[in-house]
Amino acid sequence: MKHYDTIIIGAGPGGMTAATYTSRANMSVLMIDRGIYGGQMNNTAEIENYPGFELVLGPDLSEKMYASATKFGAEYAFGTVQHIETLPDKTWQVVTDVDQYITNTVILATGAAYKKLGVPGEETFTGRGVSYCAVCDGGFFRNQEVVVIGGGDSAIEEATYLAGIVDHVTVIHRRDSLRAQKILQDRAFANEKIDFVWDTVVEEITGADNRVSGVNVRNVKTQEQSFIPAAGVFIYVGVLPVSEAFTDLGVTNEQGWVVTDDAMQTKQAGIFAIGDVREKTLRQITTAVGDGAIAGQNAFNYNENFKITQANMENANSVAE
Repeated sequence: MKHYDTIIIGAGPGGMTAATYTSRANMSVLMIDRGIYGGQMNNTAEIENYPGFELVLGPDLSEKMYASATKFGAEYAFGTVQHIETLPDKTWQVVTDVDQYITNTVILATGAAYKKLGVPGEETFTGRGVSYCAVCDGGFFRNQEVVVIGGGDSAIEEATYLAGIVDHVTVIHRRDSLRAQKILQDRAFANEKIDFVWDTVVEEITGADNRVSGVNVRNVKTQEQSFIPAAGVFIYVGVLPVSEAFTDLGVTNEQGWVVTDDAMQTKQAGIFAIGDVREKTLRQITTAVGDGAIAGQNAFNYNENFKITQANMENANSVAE
């Protein structure tokens, strides 16, 4: 098994930033991801709040970050991490479905995944009209009617994006006001192709011939039920941490978010966490990048001390022999 100074699990903006900082410090670095580098940036058409860019496409920013992350020797490997365990010499073994590795430090950067509604029809029609990514699937619904479920930044950003492709967008929200940033709300309210259905929840996604036909909804105040026809259903109702592989390490809270201190250090020595998988209030590209820089520097400091300790122990053992 190859031994690295640090292994970064996840290659989103935080993971790639951590790879940049650690590799520039001459550490041996491996990034592991179960998909393409960039994470959710690849599903974002336009990014307007990243410093230095008035507007940048998500996939383009991913490519730029990856180039920086690998410039100084950081390696990249595909794989789904199955578990992490400590070894007698205080190093860590990272086991994936493809291979296994040894490392002095681990940086958890697995991010979060979109939460599902859990209503009838959702699983049946996923990929057949139900989607969690407008950038990925919006083109399939050109000149048709779709619904967007949710009221946060993602929901309203994607509703506005879809309005440029489809014939009409209906945003369904369980409250009477949106949680999205005001600038995003203003754009959506000004768009003639976007309508809003307030105080309403989706109870079923319907369809026929393996395609979505619409949603059955209920007003939470009046209990009135109705049907909204749609060819596509885009769901944005929150996120869940991708932390199943390391919950047994004791670094997560009851909801599965990884708990760290200001140095991005978990309660396990040598294991750091960054980005959307952390317990935090703001999950943005910029905050993930900041986390990655902090974790990268602190992983370097930990690694230097770890090597000194290991060398001292080896010298002591040699004298004793």
